[in-house]
Amino acid sequence: MKKVLIYIGSAVLGSVLTLSIVYVFGGSIPSISDKVIANSPSEFVQQTDYRGSASAFTGFDFTEASAKVMSTVVHIGTKTTVRTSAYPPGFELWQDFFGPQWQFPQQEKEDVRQGSGSGVIVQKDGYIVTNNHVIKDADEITVTLHDKRSFTAKVIGTDPNTDLALIKIDADSLQVISFANSDEVKVGEWVLAVGNPFNLNSTVTAGIVSAKGRNINILKQKYAIESFIQTDAAINPGNSGGALTNASGDLIGINTAIASPTGAYTGYGFAVPSNIVSKVIFDLKTYGIVQRGFIGVSIRQIDSKLVEEKKLKVTEGAYVESLVEDGAGDKAGIKIGDVIIDIDGIKITSPSEIQEIIGRRSPGDEVIVKVNRKGDIKTMNLVLTNKDGEKKLTEKAAIDVIANLGITVENADPAILKKLNKNSGVQVTGIQSGVVQKHTSMRKGFIITKVDNQIIKDATQFSEIMKDKKGGVMIEGVYPDVPGTFYYAFGM
Repeated sequence: MKKVLIYIGSAVLGSVLTLSIVYVFGGSIPSISDKVIANSPSEFVQQTDYRGSASAFTGFDFTEASAKVMSTVVHIGTKTTVRTSAYPPGFELWQDFFGPQWQFPQQEKEDVRQGSGSGVIVQKDGYIVTNNHVIKDADEITVTLHDKRSFTAKVIGTDPNTDLALIKIDADSLQVISFANSDEVKVGEWVLAVGNPFNLNSTVTAGIVSAKGRNINILKQKYAIESFIQTDAAINPGNSGGALTNASGDLIGINTAIASPTGAYTGYGFAVPSNIVSKVIFDLKTYGIVQRGFIGVSIRQIDSKLVEEKKLKVTEGAYVESLVEDGAGDKAGIKIGDVIIDIDGIKITSPSEIQEIIGRRSPGDEVIVKVNRKGDIKTMNLVLTNKDGEKKLTEKAAIDVIANLGITVENADPAILKKLNKNSGVQVTGIQSGVVQKHTSMRKGFIITKVDNQIIKDATQFSEIMKDKKGGVMIEGVYPDVPGTFYYAFGM
């Protein structure tokens, strides 16, 4: 059984559908299995002629809900410049003759790739939520409204852990979607999926909620939150970032992925629940990042084998396998071997449900946790922390400087530091558009050990140091897989 680390709700590693899971994104974007999902060629679009009884279709009317939603869903087009480099023909012969110490300049070329997806208007002054994978690394983002007006969009913030992003266009008086409480969504209820599949404008399909709390292991992030709503409403390439609504036209999720052997719809669609979406939108707009709470426990799914092995008194919940020392769970009184059965009055049947509940909270928030401890029910108050173990939010100034740098960092793994003979450092977990990308060749995975010869102890200290920097900066560090010390210099 694979372990699940919930530092706030990190990815639950469970069984995945035998179908490949792919993002529902138009254009030449690879799936997690490196399959390219292209927009469907026109020869696959065929006319149909139905001559049956009209009464077969009068059981449920979605016209009002469709009209309500369609004007709130937008088409998103992206252009991304991909730079590739390669050695010229004959380089291998050159190196064989002169030896590996001789280097030859690589030839670089640029390729502009276009992609498409969907988005949902969440504020009348131009704020739009979409999927992170729709706009990731894009040099240009164009939003086309339902009335055919087009705008250039800017990125407000992204959250790879939920695959959500917030963008903005310079417009006002836009029609905004209304949010429903995704906790109240029931399996079997009717839903609508609205998006722009195959670059078609505002397409509506209907289906039902097939399941809740699905973890499909697609996000591949250390702290990923996967608790998807599953639906059989038709979702195809280009639907990523579109709306999943209830029968009243209120948002219950953002369409994100499908399970398919071909990249086209086969009956399995997945959407991020609206309660997570609203939390991410608020944080990205307010802070530029998501202020995520961490519970500090490692848990696993309960199955019959675990029940027998550990002599558990319950068959549903999340089994606590380990604790972060002095973490939120440890301080609240949770013990190894406990089974978490309830958080804030919400019954827990799987680890993904804990992901979703904690994923909607922030550092400093208090939750009421119930555990089953060898048959006894224990109730405790637990105060969430940030990933550094503190109960405070990350300051806006620190967020701004990290955004300017264009990198995301976290405390380096102690095991990796020990292997590299380093006492401390922060690891670069992502590089986006910013100072670092523009002026250095730094790669993801780099461990920063010093800034201007000052030792870096953790991510909080790094942010504080960089917040006050002006002028030239020298960063020193190492790569886990490359020997030697590397230096990167740039101006602030």
